Amino acid sequence: MSSQSGNNIDGKIAYDDLREWLVLADQLGEVEYVKGASWEEDIGLAAEAVLREEDGPCVVFEDVPGCPKGFRLLMNMFAGTRRNMTLGFPDHLTKWELSNAYRENFLTEQKIIKHEVIKDGPVFENIITGENIDVRKFPSPVWHENDGGRYIGTGTYSITRDPEDGWLNAGSYRAQVHGPKEVGFLTARGHHGYIHRQKYAARGEKMPVCMVLGGDPISFYFGGTEAPFGTFEIDMVGGIRGKPMQLVEGKVTGLPFPANAEIVLEGYVDPQESEMEGPFGEWTGHYAGGREPRTLLRIEAIYHRDDPILLGVPPMGQGPDELARYRAVMRSAMLKQNIIDSGVPDIHQVWCHETGGSRMLHGVSIKQRYPGHARQAGQIAAQCRAAAYASKYVIVTDEDVDVTKLDQLIWAMMVRTDPKQSIDFITGAWDSPADPMLTPEQRKAGNMTHSVAVIDACRPFHWRDKFPMSNAPSPEVARKSQEKFGYLMKDRSKRGQ
Repeated sequence: MSSQSGNNIDGKIAYDDLREWLVLADQLGEVEYVKGASWEEDIGLAAEAVLREEDGPCVVFEDVPGCPKGFRLLMNMFAGTRRNMTLGFPDHLTKWELSNAYRENFLTEQKIIKHEVIKDGPVFENIITGENIDVRKFPSPVWHENDGGRYIGTGTYSITRDPEDGWLNAGSYRAQVHGPKEVGFLTARGHHGYIHRQKYAARGEKMPVCMVLGGDPISFYFGGTEAPFGTFEIDMVGGIRGKPMQLVEGKVTGLPFPANAEIVLEGYVDPQESEMEGPFGEWTGHYAGGREPRTLLRIEAIYHRDDPILLGVPPMGQGPDELARYRAVMRSAMLKQNIIDSGVPDIHQVWCHETGGSRMLHGVSIKQRYPGHARQAGQIAAQCRAAAYASKYVIVTDEDVDVTKLDQLIWAMMVRTDPKQSIDFITGAWDSPADPMLTPEQRKAGNMTHSVAVIDACRPFHWRDKFPMSNAPSPEVARKSQEKFGYLMKDRSKRGQ
């Protein structure tokens, strides 16, 4: 198994905003249009039907009852062939090849191109202030049957500024609709937006916020990944595109946001003010956070394009979904690069498994070079920037295991470990409030930590040469099998129809 899968494949993002992306997805024949679906129930039902499927369509909801004509909601960007297009690569790459090509093109040398501020852009086609503000007109749905309300912010990122150092952050934080001028602003402990909020609170000030609802896919994805402290994610997106992102400044806060965003809410978060928020069906497959007082954004201006598109990326949990798919590809690339950058040699594959929200279970395959190599790789994978948040299990295997395949990963864990000898535990690790295993006592005390298991599922280094041979076919035999008899499995799914 080569660690160079995807090498020499150039990546190029072919769109600048969500509308251009939609045109390309339409050309691939992967977009469905649905008219008249209700935000109260229908859109959530459609999400349940398509978001779990690897090849589910992108769906655009039009003519949503109760919303102005032309207002739309788009969901399920990252599935099918369009996932490769979204990251700028050919459609023949597997998910592992896509992840590694993304890493080799964009992460081995992280390029930062600073944004440029311009005076005007399409987002200013409609400017709403004062008594005309009513965020309820956008087609934000009730995504899950037991949600505490409508959630306008799932495919969103919010821009904040550090009040001490001045650096900008773009982070993905969910937003519930509370009223015409109020939406939730939920930041987990330790995230950059939370740190900014705490700094404003210490100064006795409100925090300026611009919440982008309907940004281009790459900007949204980077809002949900682990950027280095002090780095503006939008400038990282500029590095990937090879040109500066064009931003405009909000007329209330002066914060910058993309000139071609679909919808932006601008206002202030008062760290001392809260509203009952939740529950919400989280990526862990539970309503773990419950209903609690949480901070909110008071909106002082809304900016949106004509016929705006609200982006919806709700977590479904209990297995792979869209949220897990894009995180798996991007986080696996980031995690592999983090491990390589730490100096650990011969890292072959890394995969952050979709089951577990691409956060809780990570597989790492290596070519063992020295005693302790596997433990070193596992410990670093468990606590480096890309995977420290909510990580629970890291399984390190030899290079003959395809760690992107969950059955192979678990097989290696079962047959190449002795539980008492092969598992190390890290205690007091950074956890997510979405984790249903956090006890009521921990939540009350603000103790958002848990343990992490690092599992050495490699052949024991000191007697690996005497370890029984695997009966898996060599790459040559596997290829020959497919070439000669693969036809026996073709179109079996169509039989009996």
